[in-house]
Amino acid sequence: MTLILLAVSLSIALCIIAYNLAIYALPFMVGLSTAQFAYGAGAGFLMSGLAAIGAAFLSIGLVIAVLGFAKNPVLRLIALAVFAVPAAIAGYALVHGVAKNAIDSGVALNLLCGTVGFFIGIAAMINLNALGVSALSR
Repeated sequence: MTLILLAVSLSIALCIIAYNLAIYALPFMVGLSTAQFAYGAGAGFLMSGLAAIGAAFLSIGLVIAVLGFAKNPVLRLIALAVFAVPAAIAGYALVHGVAKNAIDSGVALNLLCGTVGFFIGIAAMINLNALGVSALSR
């Protein structure tokens, strides 16, 4: 019984941590791709890491700049969607990895994973929009 409660509580903790990290999936993907490209081009490990950090911050800064300076709501929504789509994919993959052995029905599993991915994408949009408003309102 203790092991079951431990497994459930650790699964919940994993989901909370992953939810908080999934909203930053775009900067991670950009940073990882930049690090791989820089390392493959002949840069060392340290320079690849610095390039990855710079690219990740640049991707966040670019989306915040578009949110701050664009007055067109469609352009703002596109910028938020570019940030939220990788978060939704990460949320889908997270729930699929956790629930694939517990749910036998493929339809129910896809509906659950799609719903959670949608909610994590919306949460990423809300968090980035709030960050963009607070950063540029000073």
